[in-house]
Amino acid sequence: MVSSSNKAVLTVDDHLSPAHTLLQIRCVDQKGLFYDILRTSKDCDVHIAYGRFSSKVKGYRNLDLFVRGTDGKKISDPKHQANFCARLKEEMVCPLRVIIVNRGPDSELLVANPVELSGKGRPRVFYDVTLALKSLGVCIFSAEIGRHSTLDRQWEVYRFLLDESRELPLASLRARNQIVDRVTKTLMGW
Repeated sequence: MVSSSNKAVLTVDDHLSPAHTLLQIRCVDQKGLFYDILRTSKDCDVHIAYGRFSSKVKGYRNLDLFVRGTDGKKISDPKHQANFCARLKEEMVCPLRVIIVNRGPDSELLVANPVELSGKGRPRVFYDVTLALKSLGVCIFSAEIGRHSTLDRQWEVYRFLLDESRELPLASLRARNQIVDRVTKTLMGW
């Protein structure tokens, strides 16, 4: 089975190993890639027995993961493979959500990331967001971190109330897009 995107290609092979399912991944290299893979595997009850990461080549990274289900056997059910690959691809391609919304007359930057089943969130989000905003000259009036639950998962939501800036007027769509782009790139390490 092969699942592809412009940023991630996942291939599953059940014939190479008698005890494990081989999951081959080619994806854009980014900060937190290994964290996202481990978190998603844990959430989907998939155990990684062995893994090999290649060096980054032209912005892409290749990974070979030998995985098993919770029963200790290879994952041979095509439906389980497809669900795991779809979830893994989604988490690798778009692990964070970054938007700017209006909060009355003010503008608010929202950054959301999925929380592990253990309740822990992605490391360094607050630091990376404040670093990106500082590099743009955007001041933060207030910031808060909260949790939000949906039907299938819990999210850690960072809310930054932004101060108006002469260099980047927040009423401008171009300025908002520039802020979202810089924050996303800083969070992803691009």
